[in-house]
Parts: sequence; structure tokens; C-alpha cells
Amino acid sequence: MEIDDRDKRILRLLQEDSRISNAELSEKVGMSASALWRRVRALEDLGVIERYGAVVNAKAMGLGFEAIVHVHLTRHDQDKSLEFVRAVETSPLVQECYATTGQADYHLRVLAPDLDAYNHFLEEFLFRLPAVASAQTNLVLRTIKRDRPVLP
Repeated sequence: MEIDDRDKRILRLLQEDSRISNAELSEKVGMSASALWRRVRALEDLGVIERYGAVVNAKAMGLGFEAIVHVHLTRHDQDKSLEFVRAVETSPLVQECYATTGQADYHLRVLAPDLDAYNHFLEEFLFRLPAVASAQTNLVLRTIKRDRPVLP
């Protein structure tokens, strides 16, 4: 299936409001409700639409401390790297994790209630992972742009 302009419009609208009704979406796109439903279903089946969800305000949930953590591994042993990845996947404080090029091996976006909780995360979780050599923390002072739609 080739993504056309109509599909892009559907994706834009769903990214703005994933709770939009099928009837309202079909009206905005100019398709019948059944044709639109089939189109959205095809986009889901192809993996273009990965999931639907709500955007939650972290501060309203008591998570006022946000940091980007640059993690350096001791060595690039496949087993140790896999152990690191599995551990990071289980941590509720790690919101995002990226394997990258450059000086750091991984970049984490971490949300915590406060500095004490973040320090606990470092000492009791991150630095106890055998693969971790060091970590550099950059505090997020304010968010400029985040969670923008994939399609403009």
C-alpha cells in the first residue's frame, strides 16, 4: 500500500486527536465511514499506525525532574549490552532509550519525582548494571518542542 495524501491527512488528524470518532474523521477526510475504517485498519496492519494513546502531563503526575542521560558502556560485549537494554526496558523512570553514534553509547530520557529519586535511580539501578562505565546527566530546564506529529 502506497501512502497517499488522503492517508497523510488521516494520520495527521489521528495524531492530533486519537479519540476522534470514525464519523468525524470520515467527514474531515471526505470519505465514507466504512471506506475510512478500512483505510485506517490497513494503516494499522502495515505498522504505519503503531498504537493510540493519551499524552499525560508528567508534572501533574508528580514527575517534575527530567534528565537526558548519556550512558557509556565498559565494552561492547553483546551479552552485556543486551543485559543493559533489558534492564532499561524494565525501569519505569526511563521514558525513552536510544542507541546512538558518537561519544555515548545510549541516551536515556528519565523522569523522576525529584533529585533524590533520580539519585536513587543512578546509585541503585544504573550504576549497578555491569556494562555501565559512566553516565553524564543533562537536566532538562524546559521543553521547547516534543511529541510533534510525524507528518507536518
